[in-house]
Amino acid sequence: MIKILEDWQYALVLLFKTIGELRFLPRQWGRCMQHACNMGYQTLPIVGILSLFMGGILALQTGYSLNKVPGAQNFLGSIVGLSMCRELGPLMTAFLLTGRVGSAITAELASMSVYQEIDALKTMNLSPVRLLVMPRLLGGLLMMPLLTIFSNILGWIGGWIVVHSVDIISINGSIYWRGLKKFVDIESINDGLIKAELFALIIIAVSCAVGLRTRGGPREIGASVTSTIVQTMVAILTCDFFVSKWLL
Repeated sequence: MIKILEDWQYALVLLFKTIGELRFLPRQWGRCMQHACNMGYQTLPIVGILSLFMGGILALQTGYSLNKVPGAQNFLGSIVGLSMCRELGPLMTAFLLTGRVGSAITAELASMSVYQEIDALKTMNLSPVRLLVMPRLLGGLLMMPLLTIFSNILGWIGGWIVVHSVDIISINGSIYWRGLKKFVDIESINDGLIKAELFALIIIAVSCAVGLRTRGGPREIGASVTSTIVQTMVAILTCDFFVSKWLL
């Protein structure tokens, strides 16, 4: 527990140090875009597949439950639409980004720390935060909203496919889209994007903090990766509860 608190404390320190390094952003912009593209390339396919099935499952289960109440299935589009953009879209994307990108960041930085490459940068008077943390953090902030919007759209499409193809749901696709458009507004989408940006901060900051604090031999690299995934998911869920309560 003490180690987790120390990691989170160091993650906050990294965030403040990154803000101080933003004056060097023009020189590091190429690195930021490279990391953003890598994050999108690594995460986009799995986000699309899981979002499509998540929207379909949500529509199937909700449609089956609402089938017992006459006329209630007309609200299926609004339920799927709001659930995806306010909660499931950003949360599921954050979990996938943690497993696919956060673990890779920790492994890379932990390897550099174990093999004393971080110390070599400091010896050459080069800031590890400027070269290693800031590009990844800004890349994550740039890519996370795009991944979340992509997840929302695929989730809505998955719900429509289920509505169109499952017999127990007694509404057609036009009613589904009409309800979705009626209740899903810009404010709901923005609430989900606010969560997505906060989740991206948590994922990149914790991943970098755990990686940079890794000490010992190669065996510790695997332990750091596992620790990153667990810590990040706990932090995301905790943040999600309080942010959801604040946005309601």
